[in-house]
Amino acid sequence: MKDNNSPIIEVKNLGTSFEGFWVHKNLNLTIYPNRIITIIGASGCGKTTLVREILMLQPIAEGEILLNGEEISKYNIEDADTKLVLSQIGMMFQQGALFSSLTVLQNVMFPLVEYTNFSEATIKEIATLKLKLTGLPESAYSKFPKEISPGMQKRVALARTLVLDPKVVFLDEPTAGLDPNSASDFDELISNLQKQLGLTVIMITHDLDSIWSISDEIVYLGEKKVLFHDTVIKAANCKEIPQLYDYFNGPRGRLTKQAHLEQKDGGVQ
Repeated sequence: MKDNNSPIIEVKNLGTSFEGFWVHKNLNLTIYPNRIITIIGASGCGKTTLVREILMLQPIAEGEILLNGEEISKYNIEDADTKLVLSQIGMMFQQGALFSSLTVLQNVMFPLVEYTNFSEATIKEIATLKLKLTGLPESAYSKFPKEISPGMQKRVALARTLVLDPKVVFLDEPTAGLDPNSASDFDELISNLQKQLGLTVIMITHDLDSIWSISDEIVYLGEKKVLFHDTVIKAANCKEIPQLYDYFNGPRGRLTKQAHLEQKDGGVQ
């Protein structure tokens, strides 16, 4: 197991180009394990593209990407060895991407069927365990995605993301479409599972409550690179980057910031 002093993901001098337009240029990012990192930035800054590149779903033009010290950006996603590397990474998509024709349990079993040679009984046992970790009631296991609530669908998607025991989990707008109470519950679930399973969680989200509640670090993308990478409180007080400061201190951001600071330390900034 990698210790917390060794990077789990390294992005070095990354360049991404679409038809001559550079989305990333000389982008560098180092992520250490066992924490929750949130990637933010203006629309079109390349947040999702960066995640797709780490997942090897998008080729890069320059630089390299390493996972646990191994360069993965050189691999072809179709290679068997690459699939083994990818099993270390999980991705939960914004809309869940559940298979409508499969039951809840079958959805969570699916990656195990595709990537392992386990028996059906073992696969079912593992999938059931992951669903229990998310707190989903057993009465939902035999239902189809359309028959359960959006909050339950999120838990199913998270269970499927965790079923291969990845060490790095990417979450794309995990609380999108949830009411405030359900979003808060899901934040708490992510935080608890991150600690319990020793995960490195990388989120893309615009939910300021989520950012303040569970993020350990903020990565702010702008000008085709990483402009800031530090704690949430330092991001919220970073006047050197006006766009980042405005993100946390605009009309909505300021209220959320104050509420969370008061909750944590009586409002001391």
